[in-house]
Amino acid sequence: MLVVLLSPLSARGGDATPVLVGGESDLDACLSLGQVVGLDPAGDNVLAVRAGPGSGHAELDRLGPQRLVTVCDERGRWLGVVYAPEGSDTDCGTGSPQAERRAYRGPCRSGWVHASHVEIVAG
Repeated sequence: MLVVLLSPLSARGGDATPVLVGGESDLDACLSLGQVVGLDPAGDNVLAVRAGPGSGHAELDRLGPQRLVTVCDERGRWLGVVYAPEGSDTDCGTGSPQAERRAYRGPCRSGWVHASHVEIVAG
């Protein structure tokens, strides 16, 4: 019998919900810039990025305090975000109009975070 163990950061189950961008021909593909806030410095001090809008989805990544994210999608209290790798100045391609609403496909990372830990700073 073969047993495969996946770490929380590498697990990518079939329950992924893509972050959608665009939908307006005269507005940026994503309209808001957010900053990670309200983490517990006595705890792990990170915000889990999930594969879908809910804590039951696989953890894809972790973001530290004050990290900037582009908010592109919303499902209840969960925000679909796009963000460049730590320390990168990569243009994520969300600042230009995109008429058709579609799943974000890069070049940056994307996923879902709980809205209680994101403060909108622009947009």
